[in-house]
Amino acid sequence: MSKSYTRILVMLLATATFAFTLGAPTAANAHCQVPCGIYDDHARVHAMLEDVATIAKAVDKIAGLAGKTDAQSLNQKVRWITTKEAHASNIIKVVAEYFLTQKIKPKAPKDKGYNTYLQMLTDHHAVMAAAMKTKQTVDTKAVDKLRKAVVKLEKWWPKPKGR
Repeated sequence: MSKSYTRILVMLLATATFAFTLGAPTAANAHCQVPCGIYDDHARVHAMLEDVATIAKAVDKIAGLAGKTDAQSLNQKVRWITTKEAHASNIIKVVAEYFLTQKIKPKAPKDKGYNTYLQMLTDHHAVMAAAMKTKQTVDTKAVDKLRKAVVKLEKWWPKPKGR
């Protein structure tokens, strides 16, 4: 292969890779990280409660399919497990990427409100840990713990007055 042919091939591959990268679809997030000022924190908490309800239903359906080995039951089990995982992951993502990175502002130990900041971190971390636990198990107690942890966030992000 000649050097000029190799150069042309490399340039074509680089151009194709670049063009593909520009045109590749990206996932839409629940909310951007641009400081637009358009936030509905309570809606995020409410959406997480819907995720919890879906996880609870998935756990119930998985338990109902336990022991069944026919193809349809296996298919449904996999779909419910995938759904449970996706909703738990969504909760973790909302807490990490929305609340922890955008809404909860760091405070130093000497700052006013430091203890409140620590409690907010603790409460949000509890949601993430409980969501992770629902990925690891099909125990309804784990789902209940997650629900209680998410409900606890409502004190930090209450429904706006007038809604």
